[in-house]
Amino acid sequence: MLTVGDRLPEFKVPVQQGVGKLPAGEVLTDKDYPGKWKVLFWWPKDFTFICPTEILGYNELKKDFEDRDAVLIGASTDTDFVHFAWRKSDPRLAACDFPWIADHKRELAQALGVLDREAGVALRATFIIDPHNIIRHVTVNGLNQGRNPHETLRNLDALQTDELCPCNWQPGQETLKPAA
Repeated sequence: MLTVGDRLPEFKVPVQQGVGKLPAGEVLTDKDYPGKWKVLFWWPKDFTFICPTEILGYNELKKDFEDRDAVLIGASTDTDFVHFAWRKSDPRLAACDFPWIADHKRELAQALGVLDREAGVALRATFIIDPHNIIRHVTVNGLNQGRNPHETLRNLDALQTDELCPCNWQPGQETLKPAA
C-alpha cells in the first residue's frame, strides 16, 4: 500500500458527478486540481449500508474542506453508471456535489494498494494528498467499520499547520515548540 511520503500515482479514471445527465466518458486524472489539497476516500460498493453514511458525512463537511483549499474526491470500484443510478435512487446522495471515481478496472485501487484481497473491492481508505501530489496521511478501515470525516478534517488542519501537533490537537490549540 502506498503511504505517507509516496507520490500519488499517475492515473486517468472514469468519474461521475451529479445526476443532471448520464455519464458520457468524463475522466479524472492525477493532474486535475493543481495546487489543491485532495481528500480521496474509498468505499467498497454502491447500494450498501455503511457507505452512504460516510459519503453523506464527508459531504456535510464539503464547505469546511473547501475553506482549507481541499477538494473531496470519492471512489469505489463500481462503474460510473452504477454511481449514477445510486445517486438517482437516493436524493441525499444526489445532493453530494463532488466527483466519484468509477475505478471498475481496479487500476487506481490496485496502484494505491487498497483492494481487499478476498472481496475484490476497495477497503475504506482515506488519503490526504498535498498540492504537490504527495500523500501526507492515510487511514484504512475494514469493510465493516465506517470512518469519521471530522477526524479527516482535523488531520488536514494539523497537516496544514506545518507544525508539531500533539495528541488530540484541535484547531486553535497550541502546537509544540522544540526547546532551543
